[in-house]
Amino acid sequence: MYVPKESQPKQGGGAAGKAGRDGEKGGKRKIVAQNKKARHDYAIIDTFEAGLVLMGTEVKSLREGRTSLTDGFVQIDRGEAWLHNAHIPEYHQGSWTNHSARRKRKLLLHREEIDKLEAKSQETGHTIVPLALYFKDGRAKAEIALARGKKEYDKRQTLREKQDRRESDRAIAAAKRRQRAQ
Repeated sequence: MYVPKESQPKQGGGAAGKAGRDGEKGGKRKIVAQNKKARHDYAIIDTFEAGLVLMGTEVKSLREGRTSLTDGFVQIDRGEAWLHNAHIPEYHQGSWTNHSARRKRKLLLHREEIDKLEAKSQETGHTIVPLALYFKDGRAKAEIALARGKKEYDKRQTLREKQDRRESDRAIAAAKRRQRAQ
């Protein structure tokens, strides 16, 4: 029996299911690791999404979620972006094919993004730090940021602002509760 092509179920792969020309599917991000220390120690100037080149055991270990980005940093070397010092532990069921936990990993970015990051990171006080590792549509991604180091008083000021914002939110919520009770 003949079934028209439109009514046949689509096979995986290709451009099927893509929303726009950019290749964005709008899939959910499953965050595996975050670098909270980076947001405290650095003023974030610009963020980028980069693909990660991983070995098979690294992907399995990443899915277990025992990853640390605390000491991680990104370096541009010969026109390629590399993630250094990100700790992805060895896969517990891996064998001789296991990876080393702190090896450098290649980041996949567009040429313009790499050039922009390289130019800006050469400026005094600027660096590139990883903010998060996550899976998007089954692919490992890294959120990296061009950042400038904060001074101690900047860190204290940020904490003060955060605390003030929290107190004002609590006061507003309490006032709304009192108003509803009347």
